[in-house]
Amino acid sequence: MAETILEVKNLKTKYVTRFHENVYAVDDVSLKVEEGKSLGIAGESGCGKSTLALSVMGYYFAPLHYISGDIIVDGTNLSGMNPDKVRKNILGNEIAYIPQSAMNALNPTQKIISFVEDVIHAHEPKKSKKDIYDLARERFEVLGLPEDVLQRHAVELSGGMKQRTVIAISTILSPKVLIADEPSSALDVTSQKLVIRMLREMMEKGFIKSMVFITHELPLLYNVTEDIMVMYAGQIVEHGSAKEMVFDPLHPYSKGLMGSIIVPEEGIREHRLTSIPGTPPNLKHPPEGCRFAERCAYVTPACRGFRPDMTTLPNGRQYRCVMSERKIREVYDHE
Repeated sequence: MAETILEVKNLKTKYVTRFHENVYAVDDVSLKVEEGKSLGIAGESGCGKSTLALSVMGYYFAPLHYISGDIIVDGTNLSGMNPDKVRKNILGNEIAYIPQSAMNALNPTQKIISFVEDVIHAHEPKKSKKDIYDLARERFEVLGLPEDVLQRHAVELSGGMKQRTVIAISTILSPKVLIADEPSSALDVTSQKLVIRMLREMMEKGFIKSMVFITHELPLLYNVTEDIMVMYAGQIVEHGSAKEMVFDPLHPYSKGLMGSIIVPEEGIREHRLTSIPGTPPNLKHPPEGCRFAERCAYVTPACRGFRPDMTTLPNGRQYRCVMSERKIREVYDHE
């Protein structure tokens, strides 16, 4: 049985506004990632994906605040750990993060090698510049980046090269967990494929042991991860294998996400695009019942009066809905 590298248990975090209002952006989220495996997290903008990524890093600064839950990375619980200790011993070393809009994360006044030196010196202050350069040259070349990139500035690189450079810097210490927050966004299709292939190769070569890949494009995860979680309004609403989630979604929100995008594997014949009406709820005052009820095409009175827990099926698949699996399939079959 594979070792669990990352485990999150009942994590709750919030933002506190300048008016002292609480925004419950991550509400009771649990997940596991095993060594050698990758987990995808999908959902529309504002559902809490990026906040979950920051929360899992265990490095909280206002306006983001930890409420409760556990974040365990390779046996170490980050919950309540001193932020300076997290930064020195955990970030970059045990768990690394590729931020959203990574192409804009590089200071245009610094050479690429200086970013690599900063990351390594934060954990290994005695490492020589020569050793750092040799490591960087080797890693960059493996990732398809020529050695001279190390002496360039960010403005001298194309969008795809910037993205790969940020990935190379983030993983230079071979972290056990990589959290990639929409790493292929804002790229053309060719560059997207290159970045995705590179991330897979990094796992195969052992540069990273496991990965959490975040995106709003659920079908994209079919070619990237083994398992997929769908997130809505701060909660996980469904979890299953990539094949199940893309071709047989159970939760109405997952079904809505899939209905709004053409999946190449399905083909476009007889595929009718649909949309999800309305907007997500205000997380300053979450609904008492199901958070998707006001936008759901299959809503019942019970949905508004009862907050559903996650239902776990015999095969391990999970979904958050008041309807049974049998009822869900009956409703879908009669459409």
